[in-house]
Amino acid sequence: MKLLIVEDNLRLVANLFDYFEARGHTLDAAPDGVTGLKLATDNTYDAIVLDWMLPRMDGGQLLQSLRKRVRKDVPVVMLTARERTNDKVEALRAGADDYLTKPFELAELEARLEAQIRRARGQVAAPRMQVADLEYNPETAEVTRNGQPIILQPACRRLLEELMRASPSLVTRERLEEVLWGNEPPDRDLLRSQMHVLRRAIDGPFTLKLLHTVPRTGYRLADQGRGDDEVE
Repeated sequence: MKLLIVEDNLRLVANLFDYFEARGHTLDAAPDGVTGLKLATDNTYDAIVLDWMLPRMDGGQLLQSLRKRVRKDVPVVMLTARERTNDKVEALRAGADDYLTKPFELAELEARLEAQIRRARGQVAAPRMQVADLEYNPETAEVTRNGQPIILQPACRRLLEELMRASPSLVTRERLEEVLWGNEPPDRDLLRSQMHVLRRAIDGPFTLKLLHTVPRTGYRLADQGRGDDEVE
């Protein structure tokens, strides 16, 4: 993806650059609305991440101006601390395609940008994924097993999606940590805790266990029959 970040919080901009560039994306940045509008008008981007509160021109004004110019179709994800329903409605009516409130997780922002880019390009939505009787719909974030709904927090959903995309292959611990925390994994082994929560949710009530630990290496989501349960 080629992204434009319009944001005056330099620390946040640095974090976005670190995360997205490490994943192969290209970024430009603007610290104010006027500069952001000029970059968005003069260049072609796959998507724009736009802060609401900006110097010189706020995000709503920038968005309205942008939609009237040549780049009418570029996907825009509004990024802001304003989380009231009225604020979200205002942003969407101004022309935003999606709305993400601060604080947020970088992997979720990336997923939202990818989804908006797919829609803008008229691509088919990501298909429903399935391993044995476990199903996940990336578009709706719905998870079911044997027809029963499973409620997962966003971090566990991202882990599940990564494991299902790779199934039945192994996913390394390093890759799963990157999915959750980018290039800044925590000092403590928090991945083990997240995987324990995920395992309880998708395997706990069921006889057939799908989530398997490969000691000191990673995890695999696969139907391997009714072998011994693994402890994590």
